Amino acid sequence: MPNGILQSYRIAFTGLSRETWLLSIVILVNRCGYMAVPFMSMYVTQNLHRSVADAGLIITLFGVGSVVGAMAGGYFTDKWGFRQVQVISLIMSGVFFILFSLVTDFTALCGLVIVLSFFVEAFKPANSTAIAAYSTTANLTRSYALNRLATNVGFGFGTSVGGILAAINYHLLFWVDGAVYMIAGILIVILLPKAKVNRERQKDEVDEYMGKSPWKDGFFLRFLTMVTLYMVCFSILFRLVPVYWKEEMHIGEATIGMLLGMNGLIIALFEMVLIQNLRDRWPDSVYIVAGVVFSALSFLALVVPFVLPIVLAGFAVLLFTIGEMLAIPYITTFVMNRAMDSNRGKYSAAYSVAQAVAQIVGPATGGIVAAQWGYQPLWAGLIVVSVCCAFGFRVLFLREARVG
Repeated sequence: MPNGILQSYRIAFTGLSRETWLLSIVILVNRCGYMAVPFMSMYVTQNLHRSVADAGLIITLFGVGSVVGAMAGGYFTDKWGFRQVQVISLIMSGVFFILFSLVTDFTALCGLVIVLSFFVEAFKPANSTAIAAYSTTANLTRSYALNRLATNVGFGFGTSVGGILAAINYHLLFWVDGAVYMIAGILIVILLPKAKVNRERQKDEVDEYMGKSPWKDGFFLRFLTMVTLYMVCFSILFRLVPVYWKEEMHIGEATIGMLLGMNGLIIALFEMVLIQNLRDRWPDSVYIVAGVVFSALSFLALVVPFVLPIVLAGFAVLLFTIGEMLAIPYITTFVMNRAMDSNRGKYSAAYSVAQAVAQIVGPATGGIVAAQWGYQPLWAGLIVVSVCCAFGFRVLFLREARVG
């Protein structure tokens, strides 16, 4: 049995290109530096002594800059290439993180956070395009899974260190974050090839899709609508559920941190093996639908009368993490396969815009519902949204199969 398990892990991590591994190392370093954003609202309230409303405004403006940055990042990725956009966005993000710690005027800070988030988000379409370019079609989903593994490990480490740095000095937090971002940009210059790597395409296919905009792709826009709904639920789980655990289920902060840490740990341990074992068994669309259904089940666990709150909270995290491992890698793969080399940046940008919009709309809407009607109606509503989203994905893919 142990040999079989080890063999599964070995198979899951073999066959990926050298560039894919190098890019994952860069992502690991980059996400280790993603420590300031989770503490940005606390910096505004605790260090600058501004109101919670002002902190909320900063977070909202960060989302606005993210939307613009994602669209610009996709455009410039197709125009300049993913390597240049990644390097520029990472180094400029590092510079503006450092500047963020030096500015005390709140109006100037509001403008600065938009510019900062612009460069932070511009990196994502270029990075997704790079993963697709360095991967074969058969290994694309596993390549994104490796990227997610690096992201989760780096984020877990970064937020832990960020908490320590914030306790010492908030300015130190932003300086270290900025330095790590710039190091990640330098690593791309050193480690990754200069030439853009494209998978082979037939010339007529490239000509047909040259310049095609994802915003004129009707099927893709309907797909993005479903993705946005799913991401709204995703964002609420990480922004509002911890508050519910604290206020209603009386779970301590340390335990909440461990519960949220379960998400990244499970993904790091099992996602690559899961994807390898599911490969070619069912169409990717089946896994996307199943992932959204698991998300609905996780919110269902929140409305069960809690006799053992920690057990139910852990079960909710487990269900949602399974859903995330099933849905997100295959959603990302679908986006990249829908595009061609000439417009992959634009498609990746559209996907990033959907995520950014969900990050703005989800917590704000969820907070209003929870404040007006309570948490239980919010969870019930999210169950309905998740079920409708799964049904929408199912209908969408069935119609596309009939047309195809």
